[in-house]
Amino acid sequence: MKKIISIALVLVLAVGLLAGCGTKASSPSASNSASASTAPSSAGNTINIGILGCTTGDYAQYGTAVLHGVQLYIDKVNAEGGINGKQIKPVIYDDQGDATQAVNAFSRMVDNDGITALIGSVLSGATIAVVGESNPINMPQISASATAAGVTFNADTNKVYTNMFRTCFIDPFQGEKMAQYANDIVKAKTAAVIYETGNDYAVGLKDAFIAKAKTLGIDVVAEEGYSKGDKDFKSQLTSINAKNPDVIFSPNYYTDDAMIVTQARQIGNKSLFMGGDGWAKVSEYATPTDLEGSVYCSAYAPSSSDAIKQFEKDYAAKYTGETAGMFSALGYDAAIVLLDAITAAEKAGLATGSDAYKAAVIDAMKHTSSVGITSKYAFDDHNNPIKSAVIIKLEGGKENFSQMF
Repeated sequence: MKKIISIALVLVLAVGLLAGCGTKASSPSASNSASASTAPSSAGNTINIGILGCTTGDYAQYGTAVLHGVQLYIDKVNAEGGINGKQIKPVIYDDQGDATQAVNAFSRMVDNDGITALIGSVLSGATIAVVGESNPINMPQISASATAAGVTFNADTNKVYTNMFRTCFIDPFQGEKMAQYANDIVKAKTAAVIYETGNDYAVGLKDAFIAKAKTLGIDVVAEEGYSKGDKDFKSQLTSINAKNPDVIFSPNYYTDDAMIVTQARQIGNKSLFMGGDGWAKVSEYATPTDLEGSVYCSAYAPSSSDAIKQFEKDYAAKYTGETAGMFSALGYDAAIVLLDAITAAEKAGLATGSDAYKAAVIDAMKHTSSVGITSKYAFDDHNNPIKSAVIIKLEGGKENFSQMF
């Protein structure tokens, strides 16, 4: 009876999250393994899709945006009749950006909720932890925002996680792009880096930037690290300031980046700040004056196409008071790629949620020609998307499209 009540509570909380558009979801605490599922997979007139991410906690802005983008496309498909007459049923869990909670949530999705595929997680560390569980059972998985190279490929074992895909760039791509931009556009001769140690995202971008900068002849004069949760960066910034670099690469998440830029200006630093896609919506956390001229790599250019304009209009209508951005757009694209693949499996006449069905979904994603709102998708040998980068520039307090690069 306790188990039945627990499952019912999870479902009620999930429905409550959908109705509340970002209200805190349940925090999973299950410790069971996802290596063997006894729960029936999607059956009848529904197809259960897991959606996992940080909708509360330090990085809730990312997770909520991804969730809302995914939900917007699922609602669109369901309103048009679903897939093969079946409605898509979202199964939503909040992992708070924590790897252990993410694994526990995935286990519950598989064992209790009978998911057929997973969209998530949002942060790289949590996603890598879940892939360790999803890959052995060949669960189709796609992330809108997990950028670390290790999400789809284990360099130590030379193994590609064949079930795992993403619609975002990988960290090395972003780091290399920004080093190339510093060289080609800024004409920088010197650079410094400040990054969060132990963060897969920040370290991945940092390493790629430094390696590429060196090959381009840019002298990396300072490399400063800080710990998660730090609020005072003036010691690191003072060391950087003494070297007077042309550019400072700050490949972190928006809240930290905003504080770093603000404190740098307070001590008189005038270097050009650069970042990765973690900067999205940084303009809401630092002054226009401090951010002016800063640039970052993105996958999303607002209002740059008819498809994006329609997406932005639909998003604003559904989520009052919210503005669509890169993370919501990539969530929308992740849902497009996955549901296109599910459509292929349904057309093949396979039993929904069976092993053969899941294999067909994975194969369809691998050979996708899906057209998202940020890009037409194809995947390389490591299941990373092949697409161009967008450069966003901070001007007058706004994050404006600058150029494709």
